[in-house]
Amino acid sequence: MTTDLIDGDYKLDLYDDELREFEAQGAAPLPVPNDQGYIEHAKARIWYSTYGSGPPVILLHGGLGHSGNWGYQAPALAGRGYRTVLIDSRGHGRSTRDAQPLSYELMAGDVLAVMDVLHLEKPALVGWSDGACTALVLAASDPSRAAGVFFFACSMDPSGLKSFEATPTVNRCFARHTKDYAQLSATPEHFKSFVEDVSLMGRTQPNYTAHDLAKISVPVVIVQSEHDEFIKREHAEYLAQAIPNAEFVLLKDVSHFAPLQRPEQFNIAMLEFVAKVLPREDGHNNYQAYRQSQS
Repeated sequence: MTTDLIDGDYKLDLYDDELREFEAQGAAPLPVPNDQGYIEHAKARIWYSTYGSGPPVILLHGGLGHSGNWGYQAPALAGRGYRTVLIDSRGHGRSTRDAQPLSYELMAGDVLAVMDVLHLEKPALVGWSDGACTALVLAASDPSRAAGVFFFACSMDPSGLKSFEATPTVNRCFARHTKDYAQLSATPEHFKSFVEDVSLMGRTQPNYTAHDLAKISVPVVIVQSEHDEFIKREHAEYLAQAIPNAEFVLLKDVSHFAPLQRPEQFNIAMLEFVAKVLPREDGHNNYQAYRQSQS
C-alpha cells in the first residue's frame, strides 16, 4: 500500500479489501485541523473538527466508528477547496451521550447544532451507513439546511437490511472500532452497552414510507456497494426510485467499507456529487476528468 498527497488529493494505490490494514493501523491520519472542539447539545458533548476552506461539506461516519474513519476522504475534499467538517456522532468517538435512546433524529439535531455554531447554512452532507441515515433525516426534516445528500450504505426502513453474518472483514472492522473506542471514548467501560444500543437503532430505525421518501426535495445520490454485507441492493434501488430525482450509483468490487477498501473509487463518486451540489468557479468540477489530466 502507498499513499501520496498530490495537489491536495490522496493519489492512492490502495486496496485493503479485507481490511487488514485498517484493523492494524486504522485509516490514514487526518490532517491538522483548522479548528476542533465540542458543543453542548441535548445533554451531550459533540466533538467536531474542520479542515480547509470554501463551500462546506460535512462527513458523517458509520455506526460504532468515528471521524478518523474518513482519513482518505477529508484530505481529498479539503485539498479540492471545500471546508470539510467532521463530527463524531453522539456516543461515538470523542462525543458523549446520556441515557436518551439513540435515534437518527437526535443525531440529526446534533449535526444542526454544530452547523449553527460553525455558521454553516447549507452544506453538502456525505453519510456512510448510520451517518447516511442521519444526513437524509436531517435533509428531509429541514431541506433548507442541506445542499444535497450523498447516501452511502444504509436503509431507510428495516426491510432493507440483510440477515447479519459475521465475516472476517466485518470482524476486522469491529476489532478496529473496539480499539478506537477504548482510546477515544470518555466512557470506555460502556462499550458493550454502546454496541447493543447502536445495533438496536440500526435494526429498528428509521421507518420511512414511500410517501415520506417522496417528500424529500434536496438532491440525493444513493450509493450502493456491489458486495455490501448489510444492505440489500434492491432497497438501494428502491430509494433511488422513491426519492424525486435521486440518482443511483453502484460501486464495483467493494463492500460496506468502500471508503477504506478502495478510497480512490469512493472519492471519485463523492467528489463528483459534491461538485454538482456545490458548484465551483475554477473549472475543476469534474473530479474524474481532473484526476485523469493529472496522471
